[in-house]
Amino acid sequence: MAQALGEDLVQSPELQDDSSSLGSDSELSGPGPYRQADRYGFIGGSSAEPGPGHPPADLIRQREMKWVEMTSHWEKTMSRRYKKVKMQCRKGIPSALRARCWPLLCGAHVCQKNNPGTYQELAEAPGDPQWMETIGRDLHRQFPLHEMFVSPQGHGQQGLLQVLKAYTLYRPEQGYCQAQGPVAAVLLMHLPPEEAFWCLVQICEVYLPGYYGPHMEAVRLDAEVFMALLRRLLPHVHKHLQQVGVGPLLYLPEWFLCLFARSLPFPTVLRVWDAFLSEGAKVLFRVGLTLVRLALGTAEQRRACPGLLETLGALRAIPPTQLQEEVFMSQVHSVVLSERDLQREIKAQLAQLPDSAPGPLPRPQARLAGAQAIFEAQQLAGAQRGAKPEVPRIVVQPPEEPRPPRRKPQTRGKTFHGLLTRARGPPLEGPPRPQRSSTSFLDTRF
Repeated sequence: MAQALGEDLVQSPELQDDSSSLGSDSELSGPGPYRQADRYGFIGGSSAEPGPGHPPADLIRQREMKWVEMTSHWEKTMSRRYKKVKMQCRKGIPSALRARCWPLLCGAHVCQKNNPGTYQELAEAPGDPQWMETIGRDLHRQFPLHEMFVSPQGHGQQGLLQVLKAYTLYRPEQGYCQAQGPVAAVLLMHLPPEEAFWCLVQICEVYLPGYYGPHMEAVRLDAEVFMALLRRLLPHVHKHLQQVGVGPLLYLPEWFLCLFARSLPFPTVLRVWDAFLSEGAKVLFRVGLTLVRLALGTAEQRRACPGLLETLGALRAIPPTQLQEEVFMSQVHSVVLSERDLQREIKAQLAQLPDSAPGPLPRPQARLAGAQAIFEAQQLAGAQRGAKPEVPRIVVQPPEEPRPPRRKPQTRGKTFHGLLTRARGPPLEGPPRPQRSSTSFLDTRF
């Protein structure tokens, strides 16, 4: 299963383009315009200027200040104001702060803090020759037109080699998956190698466990879940896909395993990642449902795809104007799919899996639903790790002696002068009071 999915990824048109000689020095040393990189680092890219619908500079500055404030008190923010974090992630994290926000959202900063020196040891250790050879063959395929990954001896490809090798040593039972290359490359575009490594660990083990292992059992389960969601939300599209024989494993692994890094314009990819690191795997399903609707949502589109090849071509050839970040992400967030709906469908599909299915059964309960669940799990683990056993102290206090009730003097029908003269006990000592010639008001009865 894993080998079939890996070959499908390699033979896809997107990966064929990346494995060509477009990134060679002979072509990149041509005229000046071909050497110019856009604002994301892609040579000859079309994202030199913000596209239509991009927020103005003043609004970006305001969002930057909000993120600086939230990340300065991250524990307090996640404990009390996570809804604000989620809404800001949906609006898009400012490019200048993704390097600060992504490790916080996925919990990589806690992993790095709890494992000091681990990445350095893994990076310096010799890798498994089997995985090192496979990784070395895939390095030039990861964004060959990006300025970081143009040269085989550049810091981009060398950093990617170290990060992927470190993961094979960190989890030798899982090894290396081809789809980890694009994911690690996007992380390295924004983060230093050590932080990129821990973010990759969190994505592989917390957000998408079972995706990059040798059996890819979670990918098979999510493919069935995706078809069930299509049947409920887009019944006409689901019927068309069944008629032409397009199963989810023909297109979904490339989307989900690479986190759409190969399927969407790069500005839109970053927005998808912002929401994914905040809200978890349900964002991938929402994006996938949106892409299927854009490609096959109308009757005219389905009639234009009478067979398998035409349908797959439509899924991979959505016009870029429909994938512009602001418009596309507003459609993604409008998909009616909650975490509860997703978990209910996962349980239903798990119950239908045959006992004779190859490989281990997926464990969806190990998947955490985004940044809030990860934060709470890390807080609980930290409290359990740092809690010290307290010796109970027994404190015995003697009982208090009962006090007699206090009696209120009876003053009804009596004068204060009479009370003073009939008071019990010896008279109070003190200087004598001056005598008044007139009658005192104390003689007056009330």
